[in-house]
Formats: sequence, C-alpha cells, structure tokens
Amino acid sequence: MKITTEMVKELREETGAGVLDCKNILQETDGDFDKAVEYLRQKGLAEAAKRADRVANEGTIGSYVHAGSRVAALVEINCETDFVARTDDFLTLAHDLAMQVVAAKPKYLLPEDVPAEVIGAEKERAQMEGSGKPEHVVDKIVQGKLQKYYQEVCLMQQPFIKDDDLTVQEVVTQMVAKLGENILVRRFVRFEMGEE
Repeated sequence: MKITTEMVKELREETGAGVLDCKNILQETDGDFDKAVEYLRQKGLAEAAKRADRVANEGTIGSYVHAGSRVAALVEINCETDFVARTDDFLTLAHDLAMQVVAAKPKYLLPEDVPAEVIGAEKERAQMEGSGKPEHVVDKIVQGKLQKYYQEVCLMQQPFIKDDDLTVQEVVTQMVAKLGENILVRRFVRFEMGEE
C-alpha cells in the first residue's frame, strides 16, 4: 500500500510521534492506522518506563480555581528541562491535574502515602463485610476493597476526569511518551471555603 503524506500527518497528530517513525510504522503495518497507533503507544510506554529514573527538577505549578472561587487546587509537576516545562502540553497537563484535585478530592498522591492506620481501618472494614466466608475469599475481598479505596483517595490511581477509561498515572505516562522526558507529580493541595 502506498503511504501518503496525509496518512503520516494524521498518525503524527494522533500520537505525537515523529514523521519518520509514523511513516515507517505505516509501512510496517501496511497502512493499518489502528495497528500503527497501538504500536506507537506501546513503544511510547516502553520508552516512558526507561525514563522513570531520570532526575526531574524543572516544572511548573498548575492551578485551578472553580467558578465562584470557593474551591481551588495547586499541583506541582516536574520534568527534566525548562523547555518542556513551558510547552502547551505540559502546562495543560498541570492545569488538568489541578482540576482533577478540585473535582475528585484526593487525599494522597500515591497508595504508599496512605498512613498504615488508615489502611488498617479499611482492611478491618472489608474483613467485617466478608466475615463468615473462607479465608482466601476474605483476602480477595480485602484486596479488592483496598484497591477501590486507593482509586478514590489517591490522585495517581483515580480515573482521569476528562477520560475515565484512563487513570491519572496513565495520562502522565502518555505525556512522558509524548514529550520524551520523565514527568513526576510531586505534590498537591486543595482548598475549599469553610474547610478546616
């Protein structure tokens, strides 16, 4: 199949990959757009995993103030260079994550940040729900409830508000693949009027 510049352009817009990569993968997949997109996403995710150890000391603080100015959030997100920190994609990600914090009310960044006593209380609650069942079933119930709890209270585990098929972590990983730099969400804070 002949690969046209329009096909390359469309794939580039969809994935953010380079022109040569787009052309080569379209030739490999015989012009199958969906296969090419999937291949480039997988390649990007693999490259993102390689970048996870790189130092990220540049970045920005994203902010979002909800209409009425009663709820707001700040999110610090870091990358490797100030060049990437100034890109529209990076700034949009920072704003979107601040919006996520306002909307979804996370309490912690990662599951590792949840205090042991909170995890203990959640496990106890799940065990009471599963009482009277075999121990291996109760263990599965506890793990399932704990994962559900993390999805509610940990920012990186939450479904992304703009696409609930993805978690916040997956959105950040996709941005790492797109921008070619390690990106870390460092911390966040949420303010609500009257809240202590």
